[in-house]
Amino acid sequence: MSTDKDALNRQLSLGATIKAVAASFFGVRGRRAHQEDIARLNPVVVIIVGVMMAIAFILTLVSIVKMVTS
Repeated sequence: MSTDKDALNRQLSLGATIKAVAASFFGVRGRRAHQEDIARLNPVVVIIVGVMMAIAFILTLVSIVKMVTS
């Protein structure tokens, strides 16, 4: 149980978290960088950033489709 608390107490900059999630979206993260992210990133923040980026991606696609079809 202490490892769960340790994982939630990890702190890394928001920019680094966004960079890691964006690289994961495109599948360009190397194994070493992935292992470092697992050790340093807060999983709750990664999930929140991932959901926000997915929503932004969907809204961008919808906007592009609306611009092209109108």
